[in-house]
Amino acid sequence: MAKKNNIQDKFDNFERSKAKYIPVSAILSDVYGVLDWSRGQDGMDELISCILSQNTNDKNRDRGFNALKERFDTWEDIRFADTADVIDAIRPAGLANQKAPRIQNALEKIYEHVGDYNVDFLNEIPIEEAKDWLVSIKGIGPKTAAIVLCFAYGRPAFPVDTHVHRTSRRIGFIPDKTTADAAHPMMEAVVPPDDYYQFHIHLIQHGRDTCHARNPACERCPLTDHCDYYQQTVKSRDSE
Repeated sequence: MAKKNNIQDKFDNFERSKAKYIPVSAILSDVYGVLDWSRGQDGMDELISCILSQNTNDKNRDRGFNALKERFDTWEDIRFADTADVIDAIRPAGLANQKAPRIQNALEKIYEHVGDYNVDFLNEIPIEEAKDWLVSIKGIGPKTAAIVLCFAYGRPAFPVDTHVHRTSRRIGFIPDKTTADAAHPMMEAVVPPDDYYQFHIHLIQHGRDTCHARNPACERCPLTDHCDYYQQTVKSRDSE
């Protein structure tokens, strides 16, 4: 409870953020549909894919990931390959010189811990311990850890990517100056754990469809009655 209270202390008005979630979630569910968690990739694929996704788009991430899996037969082959060969394979994902050593280091740490190339143990240990173990690996931050735990195992971790960070600040779930890393525990305090998966995806969809980084389409946004950005910026400007 002490940790939860510490997170709540970071909010200007925690109860307001909690109350705001209820109508916003209902509206986004109406717009984008109700989602049930389903496993897309296993934990290892999710983890390596997340490393490749850093500072690139989904298309380039997938190109790099597919090229990596086509070039090497096993995770062990990737771990012990010449780093230059891994760099060459994942070049489509961008920042290959940085990501290749990170992937090989992650594979080394996983094998040292498990004796195999498998992270399913993350589904068996306490959630905070699982997060801490993941972020102890160089190149893995809170977002990657949360994605692996939420998407591969359906565990209560709320990933904050660039779209979630932008929309959650604009709507007013978290203070405007909150960093993406700091937003993870704050959004976990606001959103009910059973809704982490769905609400994360809904905020991403809304960020891509309507709440753009530049020129958000507020004129067609269904959340204007609950959005701090609209009420304080757009509506205020239009009423002048």
